[in-house]
Amino acid sequence: KMRASCIASRFAPAGRALLLGRGVAPTLGRRPLAGAPSRALSGKVPITFVDKDGSVILVQASEGKSLLEVAHENDIELEGACDGSLACSTCHLILDEQTFAKLKAPEEEELDMLDLAFDLRPTSRLGCQVKVKPELAGMTCTLPAGSNNMEG
Repeated sequence: KMRASCIASRFAPAGRALLLGRGVAPTLGRRPLAGAPSRALSGKVPITFVDKDGSVILVQASEGKSLLEVAHENDIELEGACDGSLACSTCHLILDEQTFAKLKAPEEEELDMLDLAFDLRPTSRLGCQVKVKPELAGMTCTLPAGSNNMEG
């Protein structure tokens, strides 16, 4: 029988929290146990990020925050060179199709920046422009393999 510390070190790299307890599935951290449910904490929305290396990161995001802010709060390497001012494409994310369909269409300014994004996909959005809301619970955001930083 594995001890909790052994399980945590096996599924979460150093510095990442993996919450385990009796009858409680992991809710935060990289590489959660298979089949772990992502239940929302009070006032939080569960979101899954898939890192460039394929690591899965489950987070609980505050409603109203942008996906860029959520990524930074959880030490996810999403650049955001322009700090969310719609002047770059470095916070480009690839969303799952169901989530993409729930969002309003991007504004023209976002589309202009997405034209500069690396690895653009049909469900691409800028993380600075997508706000967390309860109906997005369970969404998956994939970080592209790279980014184009035209700011220098």
